[in-house]
Amino acid sequence: MEFLFDYGLFLAKIATVVVSIIAILIAAKAVGGKSAGAKGELEVTNLTEQYKDTVIELEHHLFDDVELKARTKAEKKADKEAEKAKQKEIKQAAKAGELELKRDARLFVLDFNGSIDAKEVAALREEVSAILAVAIEGDEVLLRLESGGMVHGYGLASSQLDRLRDANITLTISVDKVAASGGYMMACIGEKIIAAPFAIVGSIGVVAQLPNFNKLLKKNDIEFEQLTAGEYKRTLTMFGENSDKAREKFQLELEETHVLFKDFIREHRSELDLEKVATGEHWFGKQALELGLIDEIQTSDDYLTKACKNREVLAIHYVQKKKLSDKIAGIAGQSAENVFMRLISKGQRPIV
Repeated sequence: MEFLFDYGLFLAKIATVVVSIIAILIAAKAVGGKSAGAKGELEVTNLTEQYKDTVIELEHHLFDDVELKARTKAEKKADKEAEKAKQKEIKQAAKAGELELKRDARLFVLDFNGSIDAKEVAALREEVSAILAVAIEGDEVLLRLESGGMVHGYGLASSQLDRLRDANITLTISVDKVAASGGYMMACIGEKIIAAPFAIVGSIGVVAQLPNFNKLLKKNDIEFEQLTAGEYKRTLTMFGENSDKAREKFQLELEETHVLFKDFIREHRSELDLEKVATGEHWFGKQALELGLIDEIQTSDDYLTKACKNREVLAIHYVQKKKLSDKIAGIAGQSAENVFMRLISKGQRPIV
């Protein structure tokens, strides 16, 4: 009886918290209702200009002002003459009816910091669509990837990157910290994968885990009932008594998912020895290079610094406008996800 009393008190507390959260969300939705359906917007940052500004600022501390002014004057004169020549060429082409708008190839930079279920794919879709609308031959996309999660969620994210490849846009994937499991699935779409020396890469495997409270319920004379239509509508359960047949079916589903995962990797990186790397293990950057999981040891910072010296580099970020209720729900969801990640990582590898 004491257990039932404590259990009932616990449920009452949970119910109070849930009702309070629902009340807050309803109130927030009422306040933010006017902005319903608000569309997000693209933020474009010129990384080349940022790089140049940084160089100029440091040079002012390193060189004499007279020398810097003389060089700046010479550069402005050269730029003015180049612009004058360009304008003259444009006018002549327009007069002859041969004017064709042209621009230099650019490097577009995207960031994907993925959650377990890859919900960030909504923003990635908008960013990819924007690039495809203006891309020309010679353009390149660098995706700074940091993620690891569910295979099915990252399958859709991978499909978004496939749109770039289908449009013949060079795609480079950079991994500074981690691209594991579903994250590595995304990375494989790139024509080239670069990674930091200690970045975590791989985890080509499938895992599922859940607690079972059936013995605890039986011990306290609590019955659990579950009704289904279809033999395998539900296999393993948290509260019912799991059978060997259910375990076998669940294991079969895991194996089938693993086969599909490996087939996807084989399609995009055919040179990999899957028997060696598709074991669910993960490797650090230098090990991954030896195994062929990546193509080069390099950080995204090094890659971008070199690019900024030779061409215009634009960072593209899609920002979704959120109502107050969505922000509250997002914070709650992120907190729950953080707790979940801490729980599953205790005593195990830090990879989902």
